[in-house]
Amino acid sequence: MISDFQKSTYVSRNVTIIGGRGRMGKFFQEQLSLAGHRVSILENEDWDQADRLLNHAELVLVGVPIEWTQAVIEQAAPHLQPTTALCDITSVKTLPVNAMLAHHCGPVMGLHPMFGPSITSFFAQKVVITPGRNDEAFHWLIDLVKSQGGETIICTPEEHDRLMVVVQAIRQFSRFGLGVYLADEQIDLDKSMSMSTPSYRTEIDILKRLFAQSPQLCVDIMLACEERNQAIAQLAKTYTRLADLIAQKDRAGLIKEFETTRSFFAQETVSELVGTLR
Repeated sequence: MISDFQKSTYVSRNVTIIGGRGRMGKFFQEQLSLAGHRVSILENEDWDQADRLLNHAELVLVGVPIEWTQAVIEQAAPHLQPTTALCDITSVKTLPVNAMLAHHCGPVMGLHPMFGPSITSFFAQKVVITPGRNDEAFHWLIDLVKSQGGETIICTPEEHDRLMVVVQAIRQFSRFGLGVYLADEQIDLDKSMSMSTPSYRTEIDILKRLFAQSPQLCVDIMLACEERNQAIAQLAKTYTRLADLIAQKDRAGLIKEFETTRSFFAQETVSELVGTLR
């Protein structure tokens, strides 16, 4: 809801969300509408109305699946005014930001909401911002995120995509693989939970949430770009190397792997402590 103070300086915006009936698109539609903005939706069957839906929009959000993002940006761009703010909300940033900059002469920004569509507000959630052009056109949108208690993080599209290889793709693949294994082996989850540690119960809860999602969303995160594909392939090689040590009952080799990895995490901990003291 809008406070009395906000009402005194409030400007209602015309917003169009391409892909607004998807789960994340619905989230943004709800948040923007609750804040008093006028939100229209453009889906695949609505392109014959693109001029009406896009030409007068002050903000256009692109929230379609990753593999369609670039094509949709190219299709939407001719219908936009030079002053229209164009933004995507996909989980990769370099490709869509470059596409928006190439095909639209107006304000451009990439957003990545670091949460799933089951969230009901921006409160305590992170949103990554990758600036493109004319950042000031998006200040009101960023203010909306912050006004709800959301945290914004600014970085380049390239830095975002490098970090998301680990933050999203590798983690997603690891959990995806564990879930597939449990299903293949028909593990009795209820019985396993009855004698589990807190960390195991947390992991199973995470797996249940993962496999309650759209399968397309899960797979798209892993297949989003070549860097993710390569990193997942490298992780699979790491699993194979460790599994070979297990098969050989190579206790010394496994201990060496553990100690090498422990040194890595110890160095990271020291770096964090130094950063805190500065």
